[in-house]
Amino acid sequence: MSRALIVLIAVATAILPGTAHAWRGGYGWGPVFVVPPIYVGPPVYYGAPAYYPPPRPLGEACYAGAYVCPLDQPGPAGAPCSCPTNTGRAGGRIG
Repeated sequence: MSRALIVLIAVATAILPGTAHAWRGGYGWGPVFVVPPIYVGPPVYYGAPAYYPPPRPLGEACYAGAYVCPLDQPGPAGAPCSCPTNTGRAGGRIG
């Protein structure tokens, strides 16, 4: 065989497709579906819901039985307080 024939056979073998194989996936001819990149942020963790009791209204007077006196500083309703009397102090509640 001549050298030119050997080169021709080698080039033809390299150019021609090989034997048929079963399709195993991969790329092929057909429509191309392009999906735009979608950013998915990191997971967000939320803490447990906190319970905040409603603020108690501020009272401006102390009610100690038969005595009612103004407070020096307003305080939460229902807190203990005392009013001055002729015989000492009388305990009561802010209201």
